[in-house]
Amino acid sequence: MKAIKPHAPPLAVSLASLKPPETTTIGGYSMAISRALQASGIDSARVFCSVGLPAEMSNDPMTRLPTAKMTQLYRACVEVTNNPYFGLVVARYMNISNLHALGYALAASTTLMDYCRRLERFFRLVSQVATVSVTEADNEVRLRFKYLTEISGETEDAFFAFTVLSMRMLYRRTFHPLRVELHRPMPREGAGPYEELFCSPVSFSHADSLLIFDRNDLIQQLDGSCPELAQDYDTIAANYLVKLDKNDVIARVTQKIIEMLPEGECNRDKVAGALCMSPTTLQLKLSQRGTNFQQLLDDIRKELACSHISQGSRSVTEVTFMLGFTDTSNFSRAFKRWTGMSPTEFHHQAQPAPARG
Repeated sequence: MKAIKPHAPPLAVSLASLKPPETTTIGGYSMAISRALQASGIDSARVFCSVGLPAEMSNDPMTRLPTAKMTQLYRACVEVTNNPYFGLVVARYMNISNLHALGYALAASTTLMDYCRRLERFFRLVSQVATVSVTEADNEVRLRFKYLTEISGETEDAFFAFTVLSMRMLYRRTFHPLRVELHRPMPREGAGPYEELFCSPVSFSHADSLLIFDRNDLIQQLDGSCPELAQDYDTIAANYLVKLDKNDVIARVTQKIIEMLPEGECNRDKVAGALCMSPTTLQLKLSQRGTNFQQLLDDIRKELACSHISQGSRSVTEVTFMLGFTDTSNFSRAFKRWTGMSPTEFHHQAQPAPARG
């Protein structure tokens, strides 16, 4: 092992006591890096200490690692392992538990489309380095990562590889994206390990990163789906997002909407009052984030409705009132607008497809 020059003494970074202006990543992620180092025959404690990190990090989602510190850590890891593909190695040692509540919600998703939508909604709990969006076109689904700051190539490698490997575990062994587009430059040693892992064409040096999937794969019901459990973990993840950034108006409004929907009177004025601001101030803050109250309400109702209807454990009438609709006809019209299907048609389509190899 190469000698590592020690830096500052270990320091755990927790948002409970420190709020750095820089972007951060969930601390539990470092556990996978430690395991990957150990599997490579490297003393992970020495590497972590060399960049001023404790040998063991808490899995509390409020324990965070600054992006700059992650870059330092990965540079040290690549140096001591002499492996330019170390990020891909880390992905194989990542567990859903490293993503805390979001990880468990992803594992309980009804379909891989639900999985992608959860990443879109809750990715900030994992990391603040990018925004995630899901779009559909021509029977393809695009999971896009738009970076808000520069990150190490290994960070991108690890999360993209983990995403595909976990999808493969939930769906089927032969699952793969149609294409992969990465922001990072291609390593001098070539793209071989990426193509071997993703089983797809991989290109590099793009402005944004993309995982492009066949839509048919993403709408198949997963054997381990459990919508009720997923929703419970969604609520936990939403609460942590509020704690993570108390100034994030979207996270705060989302939490209040979910709380108030069953009461049947969830509107902008009530939510604004619960957040101790005027309706006008709330609307202004949401518009500054590129959205509005009605859009958030609609999106949340759609997500919850699809989960409940696909599960089938509650009647349409129960779901109607749980989501704050006044009658089933209004709910059914809204559901048809969201999905193009009636609740009954959607439930039948969501039933498990025949198992594939």
